[in-house]
Parts: sequence; C-alpha cells; structure tokens
Amino acid sequence: MSDPVDTIHVWIDDSHAVVRRGMSAALTPLGMVIVGESSRLTPVPDLSAVDVLVFESEGNGLRTALAAGEGRDVRLVATVRLPGPARLQQLTESGVAAVLLHEDLTPEHLANTVRAVATGRAPATADTLPRLLDRAARLAHAGPGTLNAREREVLRMLAQGEDTRGIALQLCYSERTVKNVVHDVLTKLNCRTRAQAVGIATRAGVI
Repeated sequence: MSDPVDTIHVWIDDSHAVVRRGMSAALTPLGMVIVGESSRLTPVPDLSAVDVLVFESEGNGLRTALAAGEGRDVRLVATVRLPGPARLQQLTESGVAAVLLHEDLTPEHLANTVRAVATGRAPATADTLPRLLDRAARLAHAGPGTLNAREREVLRMLAQGEDTRGIALQLCYSERTVKNVVHDVLTKLNCRTRAQAVGIATRAGVI
C-alpha cells in the first residue's frame, strides 16, 4: 500500500488527545504521514489509504479495529493500558502485528515498531508474549491498597451516587481532573466501569 518512496501512512487512535499528539510528534519528523486520528475508533475510520493502524485496545477497540481493517492491507499495532493476561493473549491470537504497553511506550519505541510493522520486519507477537505476560503479572499486584487519598475520596463519592460534575464541584477540581483520577483508579484496579471499581474497593474495605 505504501507509495514508491515507501512513505508509511498511519492512523492513530487513543482516547486521550495528548497521547495522540505525542504519537504524531514522534512519527511525523521521520517522514510518516498521519492520515487521521480518532478516539476509541469512533466514528470507524476509513483505512483504505492506511498502512498501519495504532489503536487503543481497551473496550471494543480490538473488535472495531479488526472490522475496520477487514479486507484491507493494513497492519495493526495495539496499545494496552490494562495488560491483563487474557487481554494480551486475545491480542496476540487475533493477528495484531505488535502490542505496546503504555507504561513502556517511548517515541523511539513507537517509531521503531511502526516502521518494522509496516515493512514486515516486526517479530511475531507470540515471540514477545512471555515478556508481556510477565509484565502483566507484576502489574496485577496493584490493587485497592495502592489507591492514594484523592483516589479513595473520589471512589467514596462515586459510591454515594455522585457524578463527575458533582465530585468536581465538591472537591474544587475541574471535571477533567476528576475524569483523570477515575481513569487512574480503573487502571490500578483493572476495572472497566466505575461500578466495578466501587465494588472492589468496598469489598476491600478501603472506602
């Protein structure tokens, strides 16, 4: 799909605009073309002119990415914030060309991976699975006991039925700050929803 001078065309997907800008800043100076950006692949992108899709795998990311790339010569690079063993296994068995852990992500690592994937030189993801699973196992030790005071306070208010706006007003935070705190909580507790996080923290007696 690449043009005669081997320009690599990339689509970047991540729910955080700052992360997307950072990825673009890492790839553009190397001559790669950012065809487009999205958050959680919404709306589903047109990948007809894309060589590599770097996508956030949380939620329905993998399923949407596979559907968007079906029938097209596009290679998939998945980024992972919550690297549970089951998720990593699913990614490696789905045909994803490479898996990148957000905590290990650097501009150089991202650029090298995208270039290798685009030119077919990336190692099989199965070769890196043991390292990824080891990383996931170490991160799995994070739990309710690792929550800081601010995170526990936000969780307590969520348990009382407060929404993002209500929490922001009571704690004198911006709504963005509250959302960031909630995201950190979900990451630490390996949860997908606020209700699940509240349940785990309540059972652990930390709120």
